[in-house]
Amino acid sequence: MKFHRRGHLPHEGRLRGFGFPPFPPGPPFPPGASGHGHGRRGRGRGRRPNVRNAVLALLTERPMHGYEMIQEIDSRTGGSWRPSPGSIYPTLQLLEDEGVIAATEESGGGRKRFTLTEQGRAEADQAAQAPPWAEVAEDTINSWHDIRHAGAQAMNALRQVMLTGTDDQRERAAQVLDETRRKLYAILAESE
Repeated sequence: MKFHRRGHLPHEGRLRGFGFPPFPPGPPFPPGASGHGHGRRGRGRGRRPNVRNAVLALLTERPMHGYEMIQEIDSRTGGSWRPSPGSIYPTLQLLEDEGVIAATEESGGGRKRFTLTEQGRAEADQAAQAPPWAEVAEDTINSWHDIRHAGAQAMNALRQVMLTGTDDQRERAAQVLDETRRKLYAILAESE
């Protein structure tokens, strides 16, 4: 590990130039802290669906690439669950290391297509009985679609005001957006 004298860190001058003070001496996080800022509870969204079971359930249907799995889960949950590459690819690597799935590299693109092994078939069949996307309630999916559609329609109307509206109309549109933003935050602040 290379140590730098205070004031001579490679990035310190750049950060100070943006108004950040120099880093204090010592560790970047208090003892025992992970540095992720969320602790063990994650992002506070409640229990997350099981990525491992989702991958296995998808592979009972056909061989897939990692990105294909992300798109498929996103589609099956109406956009309410889109696992990140940072959760899919490590899961695929773990399953491959365990011998549950096998990867074959396609010629030309270097992309890997994953398939179940005989060893993984029983676990995958069990995962397919109750796939994690089934945990996402139908009303959640419908609500997600409704909100996304309403947002898209509002953006189309805003685009028209910005392109063809007068200065006065654009000013009133900005006021409507500001009021809408406040009302949306008020909805989140309501207690049940």
